[in-house]
Amino acid sequence: MARWGAAILALLLLTVFLALPLAAVFTEALRRGWGTVLEAYSDPDAMAAIQLTLLVAAIAVPVNTLGGIAAAWCVAKYEFPGKRLLVALIELPFSVSPVISGMVFVLIFGAQGWLGPWLQSRNIQIVFALPGLVLATVFVTFPFVARTLIPLMQEQGRAEEEAAATLGASGWQTFRLVTLPNIKWALLSGVLLCNARAMGEFGAVSVVSGHIRGETNTMPLHVEILYNEYQFAAAFAVAALLALLALVTLGAKTLLERLSGRRGEMV
Repeated sequence: MARWGAAILALLLLTVFLALPLAAVFTEALRRGWGTVLEAYSDPDAMAAIQLTLLVAAIAVPVNTLGGIAAAWCVAKYEFPGKRLLVALIELPFSVSPVISGMVFVLIFGAQGWLGPWLQSRNIQIVFALPGLVLATVFVTFPFVARTLIPLMQEQGRAEEEAAATLGASGWQTFRLVTLPNIKWALLSGVLLCNARAMGEFGAVSVVSGHIRGETNTMPLHVEILYNEYQFAAAFAVAALLALLALVTLGAKTLLERLSGRRGEMV
């Protein structure tokens, strides 16, 4: 009875907080037909927002992948002074509001910020431009790859890497031939989560973007503008595209988990 009760409660919560909102988004997006949806996507501002979202994600995700692997390697494989501080820094974006992080970047790189006059004198634009969006997205999404890899790499230990080093393998060879094959499924899962958050991030990029139409508005910001202007059909159409990307990411992550589970059973 307890198991059945817990399962029913979980199903009800998922239905109320996940399934119904998703269904509402797609229903409202298609209420006026596919023509309205295609018209919303063909709008120049919408196209610019979609392209900018993909560009920011294409830059932020590889950066966080490399940084996450390096951070996880250091935390899981070595003991060194400041290790706890590094772990705290990795988890910092989870405990700080994205809006606050965006304000920090404005304070540092804005026109009246610490580095603002120096940047302006060299005609370098960080805030209210692509670099600011990338920096804010990198900060918010950094923990996903690292926190996915750290528990796995700690569980695996250092025996295989030490054996490879004993046999004369270089650091790069050890990573490429020993470490990377052992973490590839978890790494792909972390990359997917990082990419999903990068495309859906709102708070931090809202602060540093300046809401310049066709230039610094990502898809979530474009949805907000359309909704505030009572263009509900177009807003839900773009929101449906974001939701679809999230569902594809969820499906890919589930598939990776099944593949990694089957591989573990075979081993």
